[in-house]
Amino acid sequence: MKQADQAKWWLKSVAGVLAAVTVLVVPAAQADNVIDEWATVKPPPPPELKPVTIDAASTALIVMDISTQSCTVEKRPRCVATLPKVQKLIGEARAKGVFVLYTLAGTSKRTDIVKEIAPLEAEQSLSGAGPDKFVGIDLDTILKGKNIKTLIAVGTSAEGAVLHTAAGAAFRGYDVVVPVDGMSSTNPYAEQYTAWHLTNAPRLPDHVKLTKVDMIKF
Repeated sequence: MKQADQAKWWLKSVAGVLAAVTVLVVPAAQADNVIDEWATVKPPPPPELKPVTIDAASTALIVMDISTQSCTVEKRPRCVATLPKVQKLIGEARAKGVFVLYTLAGTSKRTDIVKEIAPLEAEQSLSGAGPDKFVGIDLDTILKGKNIKTLIAVGTSAEGAVLHTAAGAAFRGYDVVVPVDGMSSTNPYAEQYTAWHLTNAPRLPDHVKLTKVDMIKF
């Protein structure tokens, strides 16, 4: 074999080896962003639900935005499905002297609160806030005035009032209890995301416990 031919053969051999190595070490192409990966993303394992024992004297129950404008079979059937559990929780909380208060969204009035879980005359219903009930109304002052340390959060929507108020409470140093059968949205994904966020986002797992109504003891 002539020297020139040997050189060509050597170069081709090296090129073949390099190509084979590249195939072995370069991973399959990934999507540029999560939107492109959306259909292939698998949900993580569900968060653990934990039993909770409540000190009634230092606990408040906030019932958020459950009104005839939002919680109907036509608009949000998943909200309607939570009403028996929310009603049970409210009854047990009242029986133990827990501070119970309500919030209203948008143009809802106190009389719009679903009758199954309607407030007693002495219980407050607050309006003027957005998804985070600590913003727009002086919820923090109200809770501190009652020496509240723990906030039980239920209502609709899960990804709105429940998520942002629970997070807002945790960031302000309150312990937060969220019964997953007391929060609702228009679809299960929003509820699933809320549960994941509250137990995984920075600082929240130290203050937030997910549970079910039947796992709460007063």
